[in-house]
Amino acid sequence: MSTVKTQFRDNAILVGLDKPEKRNAMDEQMTDELHEVLDLAIRGEPRILVLYSMVDNVFVSGADISELLHRDADSAMRSINAGLFEKLERYRWPTIAVIDGYALGGGCELAMACDLRIASTRARFGQPELDLGILAGAGGNWRLPQLVGISMARRLLYTGEIIDADKALSIGLIDAVHQAGELMDEAMKLVETISKRSWRALELTKLSLGMNRQPTTTLDIVAQALLFESDDKKARMQAFLNRKKKKSG
Repeated sequence: MSTVKTQFRDNAILVGLDKPEKRNAMDEQMTDELHEVLDLAIRGEPRILVLYSMVDNVFVSGADISELLHRDADSAMRSINAGLFEKLERYRWPTIAVIDGYALGGGCELAMACDLRIASTRARFGQPELDLGILAGAGGNWRLPQLVGISMARRLLYTGEIIDADKALSIGLIDAVHQAGELMDEAMKLVETISKRSWRALELTKLSLGMNRQPTTTLDIVAQALLFESDDKKARMQAFLNRKKKKSG
């Protein structure tokens, strides 16, 4: 696989995201490869899944806007990202997102689909979708308030504010903050602690906790389908790409 690398270590499967040319921006190739990893992992021996980035100072910068610009209502109804995050959430055993750098938009939603999140001091989080004429339709509209409360979720979604790791910890978006060089070691310590529990009890506990989720995904998919067809979305995304091109040039 070209954008997703896997490695087995003790009781963990390490899933590394490796798309440096796009700062791990999620496109259909990456989502397809993550689907393959999850399909294989869920049939194997019990392992804790550790999701991390192999690209410096970024977890996932968001969706690939150059691809998102051309997605239409039919693409939204396929729930490309939302479907992947649902599958990640349903992974039988605990999952840990290791966030060293930017986790924006779909990157923040991807992290929230994991059971636990640990971050480096240079991690940054935000949901800028509304500025692009779309919504956080891959789980942000319900996972974010579930983690940080409805008032803070409104603030982050409405304003697109980007917050640092300390703020994310204080509002409950993440579970711990460590220095970047210590982050993976801390993740493996967490793996070691959790894996001492009964695998079957872990699996059943995760199923039970999943009963608390909010049933808003269908509405998000339909709303996103409407927005994907709008001229406002197309204009905002094209403006974003033009700004990005100007900066890189």
